Amino acid sequence: MSSDPHPLRRSTDRIPGPGTPTVSLVLTVRPGGGDPGATLDRLLDQVPSAVREVVLVGGPAGRGRERAGLTVRRLGTWDFTRGDFPHAGLLAATGDLVVLMNADGSMSPHEIPHYLHYLESGYDFVKGSRFIAGGDYADYPLSRRLGHRALLRVARRLYGQHLTDLWYGFCAFRRPFVDLLDLREDGVELGAELVAHALHYGLRVAEVPSLELPRRHGPSHPRTVRDGARILGTLLDERPHNALSRLARGPLRGSRG
Repeated sequence: MSSDPHPLRRSTDRIPGPGTPTVSLVLTVRPGGGDPGATLDRLLDQVPSAVREVVLVGGPAGRGRERAGLTVRRLGTWDFTRGDFPHAGLLAATGDLVVLMNADGSMSPHEIPHYLHYLESGYDFVKGSRFIAGGDYADYPLSRRLGHRALLRVARRLYGQHLTDLWYGFCAFRRPFVDLLDLREDGVELGAELVAHALHYGLRVAEVPSLELPRRHGPSHPRTVRDGARILGTLLDERPHNALSRLARGPLRGSRG
């Protein structure tokens, strides 16, 4: 663990020293417009050297470059209509640390070392945020922003945590966290269910700035109402025992979405 009590570093920093934990990257590839194979090739070229294993969920057969020291495993077709959560990919990952991101070109592997640094500094769950200093987004419709703000208020009341980005699916965590998850194909938005579980179990959570880039392929019109309803259900299901009393105290001040 780093002795630095303030683990803020550039995203290009590497984890130093011997005994570095192994890292698995789980990439989810949704069918849709564009060329997922070309996007995947680009992403694999950008994977940092700390990552030793890439698990592709739904990746196109026969595509994706491999390099020395990097194992790429493909799990075949992913029926994303049955659930947005890449259960099989998380279960198949063998690294001590697991990084989860979409392979549609909206998330950059160049940010991975920053996530890993926070895990090495003592955090249990590290998630990207588009809404803190240094983060940004390319395309975020008004309806989705309003829904996100409403869900953030609920999450803050239920869990007493002041997170800024609830359903962004770029995150990293320790492998034992997977064993705590009730993995099921329930269609809940990729990042939100992980965050709800992390809060439920009282993990030490850190947010790091992340830049969401324009998608190169995959569906570009998220189902805001459907996603929001399922995320709300997950937040309520995972709530701690004293959460309802916090909800009754009224709206939080200074909430930002």
